Amino acid sequence: MQDLPAVEGGKPVRDSGNFLVFGAPDFSEAEMEAVVDCMRRRWVGTGPKVHEFEQAFAAYKGIDNAIAVNSCTAALHLSMKAIDIGKGDEVITTPMTFCATVNAIIHTGATPVLADCDRDSMNITAESIAQKITPRTKAILVVHFAGRSCDMDPILKLARQHGLAVVEDCAHAVETRYHERNAGTLGDIGCFSFYVTKNITTGEGGMVVTRDRSLADKIKILALHGMSNDAWSRFSDAGYRHYQVVHAGFKYNMMDIQAVMGIEQLSRVESSWRNREAVWTRYMQAFKDLPCRLPKPPEAGTRHAYHLFTPLLDIEQLSVSRDQVLHALTKENIGVGVHYIPIHMHPFYQENYGWKRGDFPNAEFIGERTVSLPLSGHLTDQDVDDVCTAFTKVLRYYGMKA
Repeated sequence: MQDLPAVEGGKPVRDSGNFLVFGAPDFSEAEMEAVVDCMRRRWVGTGPKVHEFEQAFAAYKGIDNAIAVNSCTAALHLSMKAIDIGKGDEVITTPMTFCATVNAIIHTGATPVLADCDRDSMNITAESIAQKITPRTKAILVVHFAGRSCDMDPILKLARQHGLAVVEDCAHAVETRYHERNAGTLGDIGCFSFYVTKNITTGEGGMVVTRDRSLADKIKILALHGMSNDAWSRFSDAGYRHYQVVHAGFKYNMMDIQAVMGIEQLSRVESSWRNREAVWTRYMQAFKDLPCRLPKPPEAGTRHAYHLFTPLLDIEQLSVSRDQVLHALTKENIGVGVHYIPIHMHPFYQENYGWKRGDFPNAEFIGERTVSLPLSGHLTDQDVDDVCTAFTKVLRYYGMKA
C-alpha cells in the first residue's frame, strides 16, 4: 500500500519534537568557548578579534584586503558607495536573488536593472547582461547562486569593454572557485555573508574583499561612521588617538564577539564543505528517479560551495502545487526553504519599477518550482535519511495521484 504523507493522514518521518530545522548553524564547543572568553576579556565591540578574522579570511581567499561588517547587506551597500554608484546610475543584477542585492542598489539612489538568469545554472549570464547595458549602466552585480559560480570570464570581458565595475554577491559562495580563482576575487569587490544559515556563520555578519587598497580604505571608513580610526586603534594600548569624520558613514561594523565565532568556523570550513558535498551526493542519487529536475553537476574547472540543494519540482507531473509540497514536507517535520521568489514578483518592485510576470521567464520557471532541502555540515546520517525518505514519499505519492 502507498505510504501516505503525514498531511494525508500518514505517520511523519520524524516526531514533532525532533523537527529538522532548515539551515541550522553548525556550532561546536570551540565557538561557545571563544565567545565566553571574549566576554571575559571585556572586549566585545570592534577590536583585535575582528582584525584577526579579517586577516584569516583574506588569507583564505588569497587577497590582501578584507573588511568585516555586520551583514552581507551592509557589504553590498558599502561596495556600491565605494564605487560611487548614485542617482542616475544603473546597476545590472539578477532577479533570482534575495531582496538585499537589489536594495543595496536602491539605497544609493541608483536604478536596479534586471537581466534574466539561466534556467539550468540559475545564474546571470553575459548574454543576458549585454542586452541590458545602456549609457547609464555603471556596474554589474553578479550573484553566485546556491554556491555555483557565474561564468565569470565572459562577464568580466563584457565589463571591460564597457568600462563597468563588477561586484560579486558571494552570500552563497564562501568556498566557490572559478577556474582555480576564488569567488569574490574575480571582480572589483566581493561580498560575503555570515548569516546564521550560511556555510560560515557569526550569527549576523559579512565581509568585503578587494584587491584595490583605495577601495578597501574607503569601505573600512564608511563602515564605522566615516571615522578615520576604528575603536580598536583608538583605545588600544598603543595610546589614545583622536578620530576625524571624513565621510558621512554608517554603523556597519562587526563585533569581536561575532569575529571569534567566525575564526573558529573558518578553521573548519574545508571539513564542513566535504560533509555538505557528501550530503549533496546522497541527494543526487536518492532523487534521480523522482518527478523533479536536480541541480546540474558543477562545471569543469569550478568548485561548488554546496550552500543550497535546490531541486525544481516537475509540477506538470504532480497533482499539487509547489507550496503544497512544502506544506507536506513540513508536516513530515522536515524544514524546507524557497530560494527564491524572483525579485520582480514582489509587490514593492512591481509598483516602483514596473516589473511584471512574464518579464523574466527563466527566473519565473525556477521560482515556481524550486524547493530548498536541508544541506548543512552538521546533518547526521539519520537526518539525511529522513530528508530522503520524506521527499521521496511526498513526491511519489503526489506524482502517482497526478
